[in-house]
This record gives sequence, structure tokens and C-alpha cells, in this order.
Amino acid sequence: MKALILCGGTGTRLRPMTHTRAKQLLPVANKPIVFYGIESIVRAGVTEIGIVIGETGDEVRSVVGDGSRWNVAVSYIEQDAPSGLAHAVRTSRNFLGDDSFVMYLGDNLIKHEVRELVEQYEKAGLDALIQLKEVEDPRQYGVAELDAEGSLLSLEEKPVEPKSSFALVGVYLFNNKVHAAIDRLQPSARGEYEITDAIQGMLTDGCLIGSNILTDWWLDAGKKDDILEANRVVLDELPDKQDLADDVAVGPSCRISGRVCIESGTKIENSIIRGPVVIGSNCTLQDAYVGPYTAIGNNVELVGSEIEHSIVLDGGSIRDLGERIDESLIGYRAEITRIQTRPAAYRFMIGDDSKVDIV
Repeated sequence: MKALILCGGTGTRLRPMTHTRAKQLLPVANKPIVFYGIESIVRAGVTEIGIVIGETGDEVRSVVGDGSRWNVAVSYIEQDAPSGLAHAVRTSRNFLGDDSFVMYLGDNLIKHEVRELVEQYEKAGLDALIQLKEVEDPRQYGVAELDAEGSLLSLEEKPVEPKSSFALVGVYLFNNKVHAAIDRLQPSARGEYEITDAIQGMLTDGCLIGSNILTDWWLDAGKKDDILEANRVVLDELPDKQDLADDVAVGPSCRISGRVCIESGTKIENSIIRGPVVIGSNCTLQDAYVGPYTAIGNNVELVGSEIEHSIVLDGGSIRDLGERIDESLIGYRAEITRIQTRPAAYRFMIGDDSKVDIV
């Protein structure tokens, strides 16, 4: 069993964060999204992982590395264009060979162990296994139609009139029969080679395809609100304790409550922190409030300001704001400062596709 993790794509819905960065590397609870998938795959006993990369491939290589931190071997497979999930599998044919494999979308967070899916796939002797979840609006997903016994009847990508509310989740298992189905594919209406169509082709060929219904959370981190929700659910599962590095400096007037994790070198003065919260290394918090469901990266300054239910990426600086920051995603090395000079006015330097809400 091998694994194929997809880290291509352009991340248009998360611009400007993803103009030059891979969305799979954006942090949730201070850990890159793709690491959660890798860790689940490793716990399933998979030791060979191929990562499909596109235009942000250099950054993915730099952050993920050769796999040695997880004691696995990581190979990188360059996809010449983001032409669909099935195209990514076709591009990876040399790496996959004739082995069965797990395919995992690198920008997905799934509250389900890959190990359990591998066990179901192998025990039933399946040709493919898909994971499904009921959603309110399945029109944005691949949709599976099941019979009364739960057997798969058909699949359709982004149907106008869905035959069910079961959407395909971002993890799949296949044997080598999938390659023949992919070889027969034609581009869809949106110009991509759809893995949904390939699975339908396998079904038509008489392949044995199983399904697993996910009852816990699944998050496709494609938009700002998705990232914040992913951050919330992961922080909600922090251990019920406070975990402060030995050299964290906490002043006498500080109050820290709830589930809080603070990394090495951070200094906190005259501040209130209410978990669940994670704070990275070498941060400075002074006269600040950090509320629940906040993740603060490394080397961040938070001075005279309040924040909650937000993510601040590495190197950010927030100083002297009168109003609380809420439900915000603040980029690498971004600066937000209140200036006391006159005339009083808002002053912005905002990149392409940015969004600012002023109340």
C-alpha cells in the first residue's frame, strides 16, 4: 500500500494568502494542513508517500521534506497543470506501479483514521473504497447514489440535481484497476479529468467498490471561513491542560485559563489568555487579550490589542487597536497598527483579492 497526496492546485478561494503559497501549507492550530493527512497515513502503516505538486512545489518540498520526520519516504511528482484528480493519478503512474494506494487531498482535514479505511478495504477485498458524508448542498461535490442496503449505484460530479446528499470526502483507496478507467476518460465540462468519472467507470466494469459513511467532521479548507472552522475544531480537541514551554516568561499580572499551549521563548506581560489557544515560539504579548479558538504563529507581536477566533501567521504584528479582532486570518509578516497622528483616517496597503470588513 502506497499513498498519494495531492498538493497541486492554485488555491484561488484563499487569495491573497495563496498567490505564492500552497494552501495545503496554511497552518491550522499552528501545524500545516497537509501534516494532519500525512500523520494519519503514517499511522495506517504506509511508508511510501508520493506528493503531487504544481506551481507551489518548491515550498511544499521545503516544508514537508523527505519524510524522515515521520520515518517514511516521500517522493515528489510534478503535475504540469491542475487538470483534475484523475489526471494527478495518471501523472503518478510510475510512482504507483501496480500497488494499491490511498489518495488523500492535501487541503482536507478529516476526523477519521486512514487506518480504519485501509482495514475495511483489505478485509472486503475491494477494488476501490470511497468515503462519503451527508452534506446540505451536494451540488458542489462528487455525489454518490446508494441503494437501500448502502451499495453504490452511481456517481456524478457536481450534479445540478443530485440523486442523494452523500458527497465524496477527500480520501480514496484504489487498486491498479483504476488506471484502466482513467485511461478511458475524456475531460469534463470544466476541462478536468474527474476521479468521480473514473470510479463510475470502475463501477460499470463490475469492480467491487465499497463506501464508508463519515459521521464526524470533514473540512475542505478552501476559504477563509473553512480555515477558521478547521482551526476551531482542532483546538477544541486540545488536551485538557496547560502546556507551557519551560522558558515561557509570564508576568505576575497575567491570567491564563483553559486549554493553552505556548511554545519556547514567548514573553507575556499584563495579558489575558483564554483557551483553547495555541501560541508559537518567540512571541511577545503585552497588554493583550487572546480569546478562544485563536492560533498565533511564531515571532508574532500582539501589543495593546485583543483577538479571538482568529489565526495570525508567523511574523505578524498587531499593535494598539481599540477594537477586538474576530474571525480573521492575518498573513505572514502582516502589520496592523493604530497610528495616532492627524488627520484621522484608514490607511491600507491591500493586495489582490483581499477582503476588509469595517464595522
